[in-house]
Amino acid sequence: MTQRGRRRRPLTPAATVVDRLAVLLAAGVAPASAWTHVGEAEPDGPVRAVATHVGRSADEGVPVSVSLRQALEHRAFDAAVDGGRHAEEWAQVACAWHVAERSGAPLAGCLGSFVAALRQADAARREVEVALSGPRSTGRIVLALPPVGLLFSLGLGVDTASVLFGSPAGWGCLATGGSLVLAARAWNGRLVRSAVPSAAVPGLRLELLAVAVSGGGSWEGALALVDEACRDRLGVDAADDGGGEAVLELSRRAGAPAGALLRAAAAERRLDATTAARSAAAKLGSTLMLPLGVCVLPAFLVVGVVPLVVALVSSTAEVL
Repeated sequence: MTQRGRRRRPLTPAATVVDRLAVLLAAGVAPASAWTHVGEAEPDGPVRAVATHVGRSADEGVPVSVSLRQALEHRAFDAAVDGGRHAEEWAQVACAWHVAERSGAPLAGCLGSFVAALRQADAARREVEVALSGPRSTGRIVLALPPVGLLFSLGLGVDTASVLFGSPAGWGCLATGGSLVLAARAWNGRLVRSAVPSAAVPGLRLELLAVAVSGGGSWEGALALVDEACRDRLGVDAADDGGGEAVLELSRRAGAPAGALLRAAAAERRLDATTAARSAAAKLGSTLMLPLGVCVLPAFLVVGVVPLVVALVSSTAEVL
């Protein structure tokens, strides 16, 4: 298979790979062997390369989280389809693994819980992608209006091409229309990107705190460990969007399990993020009308109507 074909092949999601690892670890397979087996089951590509590297390094005594960080620092997913999203997901996996390693939490159970969070976030993103398919198609169709206007004027038998390509006024129309279409494309792209949720797991810090406290350490140590894993080691954005300290304080006062409360708060953050993403996708259909009115319709007039009027006036003057 060509290099281009490999680049276009969809990658196995991080959640699927980590789920397989959790199953193997629960069955008593050592982490190094688990990563090696998972890598061997993958087709050629970044995921196989990362898993093989981690398995080989773990067999030499290098912590898994360190090996994952090394693979990400070498930008293993740059050439892949949607590589930025995959790299962000794997960075979060490295954070979770680092927290589990340092806290002494059971790896299989922690990874299983983290996989559920990854899958829920990915399901929300896919749902929003489906909702955005309609507005995206509308935007592409609308951007075709200026060329359609030109073809329409040519279909009327009016020589608008000579006006557009053979006169200063036509050159000005082409430059103006082209600039407006490019502005509309950039505007549409920015609106769509703003509505697409990122690969970051909402409530990530809460999930990692749940992993940290399950290792039996102090809450202060858990908070410091999570901050170190996310900010200092991997640069993952895991702001305290769910009030981790507040949840831990509630657990202390009520005598309730901190891990369960933290995961419940993380699930609430994911629900809020999903609702916000759905709302943004629903609003996109109306906000895409702004580039239509401000850029595309004027471009249609400049490219399709103004040359037509100029050609008609010119032909009329010649007849007179």
